[in-house]
Amino acid sequence: MPGTVQSVERAAAILHVVAGARGALGVTDIAEAVGLAKTTTHGLLRTLLHVGFVEQDRETGRYTVGPGLRRLGSPLDVNEVRSRASNWADALAARSGHTVRLATLAGEEEVVVVHHVFRPDDSAQELEVGVALPARTTGLGKVLLAHSPEPRTSRNAPDGRATELAEVRARGWAAERGEHEPGRGCIAAPVRGPGGPVVAALGVSGPVTSLFDGRGAPRGLLLGMVTDAAAAVSRELGYGGA
Repeated sequence: MPGTVQSVERAAAILHVVAGARGALGVTDIAEAVGLAKTTTHGLLRTLLHVGFVEQDRETGRYTVGPGLRRLGSPLDVNEVRSRASNWADALAARSGHTVRLATLAGEEEVVVVHHVFRPDDSAQELEVGVALPARTTGLGKVLLAHSPEPRTSRNAPDGRATELAEVRARGWAAERGEHEPGRGCIAAPVRGPGGPVVAALGVSGPVTSLFDGRGAPRGLLLGMVTDAAAAVSRELGYGGA
């Protein structure tokens, strides 16, 4: 019977330590826990970071479980996400008076609308289910990119994209102010599945002047509606976080 692969065993040991910790761990902590040299541990962590199995805080350098690993443990079917979100999306459209869309990430450059609720004003509108949107210039896309491993590849981007995505992760919502379509905007928030991975983005869309005040800040009541609805869908999907 063939033997085991040492590097895989070591990586698995590191993941067990990181996943079982109550908080973020430094390289020294992890190395001591698994009985490896610090340089060896650091090399393995770089690989785990690259594939999204761990995350590293840019300020402290400490590690936590990454979205790639969480996603392996809690795969969700898009139909289930759409079904659980339906009632909340309908209510959000009715309360806000705006179009509501639910989207999932498709690769690194696009998001796909999987559920669409018309704005409740009886105007002519087109169903957008199945429509692909650019990830980098839409509110829905910013939410999904911010919570995927891919932003690490553009941390030094001159346009400040990495900084914006870090802000989206920290505050829990994203704004789109005419980047994709002049005069149109979006306020979006993450929808999480069991264990915490972001599985979709939920947002309202409409004229920039309706969604944001004169300083460009989201209108408070509307922002609260979006984040509350996204949190409610997350609970429906089994997310038990705060």
